[in-house]
Amino acid sequence: MAKVSIKPLADRVLIEPMAAETKTASGLYIPDTAKEKPQKGKVVAVGPGTKDEQVTVKVGDTVLYGKYAGTELKLEGTEYLMMRESDILAII
Repeated sequence: MAKVSIKPLADRVLIEPMAAETKTASGLYIPDTAKEKPQKGKVVAVGPGTKDEQVTVKVGDTVLYGKYAGTELKLEGTEYLMMRESDILAII
């Protein structure tokens, strides 16, 4: 995992989305035009939390998040999602 030069504020989390599935369970290949946006990713950076709530995820966790959660940004050629911790559905 590459070290990023961005530090999220408050309860924000920086996530690197995992690649979309290219093959179905039955062995069929999915074309680029039919691939769904990934909903799973790895936590790259976390903010310090707020005074009322501590951040529960940590760097390196694999998480599930909502389909339209977060703000997409590109940093040093890599795509990331910046979202609030409350947008994360589960740690897997």
